[in-house]
Amino acid sequence: MRILIDINHPADVHQFKFFIKDMKKRGHKFLIVARNKDVTFKLLEAYGIDYLPRKGYKGIFGKTIGLLKINSFLYKLSKKFKPDLLIGSSGDCYVAQISKLLKKPSIIFEDTEHSKIQNVLTFPFANKICVPSCFILNLGKKEVRYNSLKELSYLHPNNFSPNPKVLNKMGLKKNEKFFLIRFVEWSASHDIGKKNQFDKLKFIEDVKKEGKIIISSEGKLPKNLEKYKKDISPEDIHSLLYYAHMYIGEGGTMAAEAAVLGTPAVYINQLEMGYTNELRDKYGLIIQFDDFESNYEKIMKIIREKNIKNKLKKNVKDMLKEKDDPNAWMIKFIENFGGKE
Repeated sequence: MRILIDINHPADVHQFKFFIKDMKKRGHKFLIVARNKDVTFKLLEAYGIDYLPRKGYKGIFGKTIGLLKINSFLYKLSKKFKPDLLIGSSGDCYVAQISKLLKKPSIIFEDTEHSKIQNVLTFPFANKICVPSCFILNLGKKEVRYNSLKELSYLHPNNFSPNPKVLNKMGLKKNEKFFLIRFVEWSASHDIGKKNQFDKLKFIEDVKKEGKIIISSEGKLPKNLEKYKKDISPEDIHSLLYYAHMYIGEGGTMAAEAAVLGTPAVYINQLEMGYTNELRDKYGLIIQFDDFESNYEKIMKIIREKNIKNKLKKNVKDMLKEKDDPNAWMIKFIENFGGKE
């Protein structure tokens, strides 16, 4: 089978990296196209995945123009590559729309219910939409549910082992207490009109009394916080999350990644998503607040709690017992699906 995958976000690299590797061993051919978003290119290069770069666009006007330009770019590539199947993730409307022009099937892997604009532009054109079993929306006949979470396609114990050498790279000692804090840029289409306003300087000053600080940030930080922003190799981030005492941040994907690794995740965002809700409500692996400012003291109380990580070990085991390895599921599903329209 000839498969085109459009990589729209760094998380997509992780989601598909084992799938691509294993499917290549089974004789399938790939064309990987990737948007220059955050550390996407670095990840692809670190994992030895060949790709063709494409541009990304910000803002309502930019994304409107970008839709036409990206579709044109993918259409020209597809005419040369002649894919049997096109695959995208989380509202990849480009893959879905181009598949219709090519009269070839497309599969979208989706886990983000609130991407309303992207979903309207994607779902009508896709042949199948694969979602985790906890997905809130009902997508009708096109929907295919799998008993797992996207994050387990690369963090399931079958595929992931933490690398302790990451601690040395970060200047950390074994068992040293540290917090990984993530600030997002709020520039995605589903983030338009939303922003988390709070005093970052005060927050970091309070947290550093409890342990070391490592900041991951999409946007520019206040000058006084730049020293906490570490140069983390993108392929090392999940090992760092594994060893962290706690994750605190605005990003839902990284909150879920921390959670499935057994690291307490304090998720600061008002968005309700099936996968974060399940990790929060069923397994107790995520603690969610709408915003920093009005919940500041509650957040600090959790940060100061002792042995919070050890308390989650059983929760993680229970979750892993109930969930499938999604990478194995993807291979079986797509090989059985073939190039059917």
